[in-house]
Amino acid sequence: MFKKIPYASGDPILGLIETYNKDCNTQKVDLGVGVYRDHNGHTPILESVKKAEANILKNEKSKAYVGSHGDPVFAESILGLVLGNHSKVLLANRSSVSQTPGGSGALKLAADFIRAHLPEASIWLPTPTWSNHFSIFAGAGLTLHEYPYVSDENSLDFDSMLLSLKNIPHGDIVLLHACCHNPTGFDLSIEQWGLVRDVILEKGLLPLIDFAYQGFGEGLEPDAYGVRLLADALDELLITSSYSKNFGLYRERTGALIAIASSHNKMQNIRTQLAITARHNYSSPPNHGSAIVAEVLGSQELSALWRHELDGMRARIVQMRHDFVEAMKPYKLNDRFSCVNEQQGMFSYTGLSAEQVLRLREEFSIYMVGSGRANMSGLTKENLSYVAKSVASVI
Repeated sequence: MFKKIPYASGDPILGLIETYNKDCNTQKVDLGVGVYRDHNGHTPILESVKKAEANILKNEKSKAYVGSHGDPVFAESILGLVLGNHSKVLLANRSSVSQTPGGSGALKLAADFIRAHLPEASIWLPTPTWSNHFSIFAGAGLTLHEYPYVSDENSLDFDSMLLSLKNIPHGDIVLLHACCHNPTGFDLSIEQWGLVRDVILEKGLLPLIDFAYQGFGEGLEPDAYGVRLLADALDELLITSSYSKNFGLYRERTGALIAIASSHNKMQNIRTQLAITARHNYSSPPNHGSAIVAEVLGSQELSALWRHELDGMRARIVQMRHDFVEAMKPYKLNDRFSCVNEQQGMFSYTGLSAEQVLRLREEFSIYMVGSGRANMSGLTKENLSYVAKSVASVI
């Protein structure tokens, strides 16, 4: 019965990992995969996470299921982190948290919920966006459209974005990146978020905000500005939140879908439907990662340590951005790559063509995504000169 099943080429980013691992070049550099790397090129376990795990292992009493919505302590912890402890939404009890298997699980839960209960709505994605957005939403049977986000000159094209949003039909869903836009690193300013809010209110759109990198842009609070602005202004909102990056819990699959409704009663209706949707997908989410997040955020000592560690990760990425631009000066390419210092988060849209990216991989064993997206945390003081020289060689 399996004879007619064709071979699948697989995800290009995951395929990049396999190719990189097989590369025997001792100078190889991984700028492709979306995980944080420290100055040694490692993806560390945070000390705050280790201490939280020790507490959990000492005090944990059961491995029973946590239910379709997950751990309520985790839910309460992240609501304050995402929406702010004084949010009008929290005061009115208008939000529901569904713990999910990572941010991807949250997006999948949102996609299936939209397909089931808003079948006439299309979803609008920025161009470019994280490639898996297309797979998840198309896989759920949703109709996809795109709106412009980056210009041909490799800068945020906000005017075109806003014009496109103004032409989206009433009731459609618009996906927004809260911060650290993947793959470009170009984020909206405070003023621009206000203009986006105004258009969403005027057109009656439903925002779905992908919040995967809180703390990696300008900090935990500044990165949440757009999310909190829309939450305070709108009756309805969907937010997908991930703790893979800011807690380093990549393999623990820790995420959440936050749904905001116009009233507590309507929120309860949505919550019951999300429970059914989750049951159809994965039944109940994994608990270890969420227990870590709850343990850290519930402890003043661990929370302070975690924030310090997160600040350190963000500062290292900012430094690598600056150092990369400086390293391009001898090749008179620093102006071309000055945009790297304007971008936020782990990723940078370098403007390199697919052909140049291929040459970097084949000639110099430098790996990045075909779109030219580079993970800036993959740079170190040891490989920076080699990367700069190699990039200059393909331009």
